[in-house]
Amino acid sequence: MANHNLLLVWGWCWSSEFIESIVIKSLLEAPESGYYPNFAVAVYCGQVMSVAGKTKSLTISVLVIALGVAWAMAKPPAQRNYLDILRVFWSEVYPDGGNTLYCDQQFAPFDRKVNVEHVYPMSWVARSLKCGKRDQCRTNSSRFNFIESDMHNLYPARKDVNKTRGAYPFSMIKGERYIYKECDFEVDYKARKVEPAPEARGRIARAMLYMADEYGLDIYNRQRSMLQEWNRRYPPDEEERRRNRVIERIQGNGNPYIE
Repeated sequence: MANHNLLLVWGWCWSSEFIESIVIKSLLEAPESGYYPNFAVAVYCGQVMSVAGKTKSLTISVLVIALGVAWAMAKPPAQRNYLDILRVFWSEVYPDGGNTLYCDQQFAPFDRKVNVEHVYPMSWVARSLKCGKRDQCRTNSSRFNFIESDMHNLYPARKDVNKTRGAYPFSMIKGERYIYKECDFEVDYKARKVEPAPEARGRIARAMLYMADEYGLDIYNRQRSMLQEWNRRYPPDEEERRRNRVIERIQGNGNPYIE
């Protein structure tokens, strides 16, 4: 039975048209995928034919050599990492500064009073993935790292407001409970929820809805309904569209709720 199978492989590999087709197909697929699915087959066939004492044409040999060089130079797709993309986020998305998410206050490049807010809280992601605390998830979950570094979920925010928000869900709070001067950001500590300014609601909604759809993350039905209403009521402005285009160029995908 083993000899019969070996003869079948020899016959399969002996077709120069087959070898040429899989080599060319691999070369054409490589730039997009970064992986050569047929390379192992070509090499294996080459080994089988070597055992049989046969040789192929110069054309096939050149193609196989070229594929081998390209394969050796190819790198596997890089894993996104939040700490690594921070520099890119500030230098390419906000090279001239901008306005903070919650307070709509201008900030200059490298402003020490501003940091990055994850609109969809990463503690929610860690709980969903069951990978432990945030630092633990960074160590043991490549998916957590990929989600954490999605720039569609990142916005500049005042450090003090970002800290106050924490992982509280967004909501509507009765009355006016401002805790910061010149910043329409309300907090209900007892109910553990926050209400952002109208100017921020659309951007928040589109970031939250995108994250839920893109990664299968949870949003409670009541909050989803509110976010969908915010998305309709507060449409994207030119700055949000600019930001989306820049992130799409860097990251490879846009937020469909914006464009």
